[in-house]
Amino acid sequence: MSHAPQPQINITVELGLLERVTLSTLTTLSCCIFFFINVTMLFTLRSKTVFRETSRYVLLFNLLLADTVQMALSQLLYILSVCRVRLTYPVCGLLVMSANLTNEISPLTLVVMSMERFVAVCYPLRHSTIITIRNTAVAVCVVWAFSSLNVLIRVLLLLDFPFEDLETLQMKDFCSSFILYLGQFSALYDESYTYCLFVSAGLAVISSYIGVIIAARSASTDKASAHKARNTLLLHLVQLGLSVLSTMHNFLLVAISKVITRNELVRMQNVFYVFIIILPRCLSPLIYGLRDQTIRSILVYHLCCRLKLSFTTA
Repeated sequence: MSHAPQPQINITVELGLLERVTLSTLTTLSCCIFFFINVTMLFTLRSKTVFRETSRYVLLFNLLLADTVQMALSQLLYILSVCRVRLTYPVCGLLVMSANLTNEISPLTLVVMSMERFVAVCYPLRHSTIITIRNTAVAVCVVWAFSSLNVLIRVLLLLDFPFEDLETLQMKDFCSSFILYLGQFSALYDESYTYCLFVSAGLAVISSYIGVIIAARSASTDKASAHKARNTLLLHLVQLGLSVLSTMHNFLLVAISKVITRNELVRMQNVFYVFIIILPRCLSPLIYGLRDQTIRSILVYHLCCRLKLSFTTA
């Protein structure tokens, strides 16, 4: 699912220098804007005690942290490919495994956030005893530990490859996740794990959504709270769908490459990179920062602070 039956299509094909520079500049500029928004949101979530001591904000911080690191690593690999820099297998492996780690934390965190909303609506009287900061910290640790275990298994599968038969550890192609599928077991494991992860996460979010809808029909349930939780769970489902779409990035490019020219494919890859890989990583601050009244004013203040200071100085 996250791999394709042929090597990943590289960005550095025969495009004119001006066009290549223009595409790279626009893509990098978009990433920098999204990265600034994410970092500002992370700073906002650590700026107030209420954010640090509320479970849903702690979970949001964990989701946003993983998305931001994933965005930075994706952009680093993109720049290395554009600059035609070939890494060694160990360095490439470190970057790709770090990207895999953060990429898998997002759907797992969305599951925990969905369960938190389910408990808040369906068991409001027990919410404060079930969803505590301590339990939230344990859930975050479990998410990171589970994702780390998966990365460790991937590393062990890579060790099965006979690296000693290589003349050099220098890669002949540009670093990407597909390049590190050095054996059939690596590709098979990755596909199986990806399917299981997203199917399980999808079922968990959908189940929470159905539970909230059923609870909303109860006379004892706060209708406004249930409606807001239902919308939040729908957004979680959309985010999960975008995560699935990002894992199919290579597959989509390979399918499209059969019907368009090579240069058109590179242009399409840049568009896919921004809207499928980068933009979904910036949805969390846009969704929660604008919907949550507690966050909104502080986030806008931090985003516009430099602008206000520049006007004041002038």
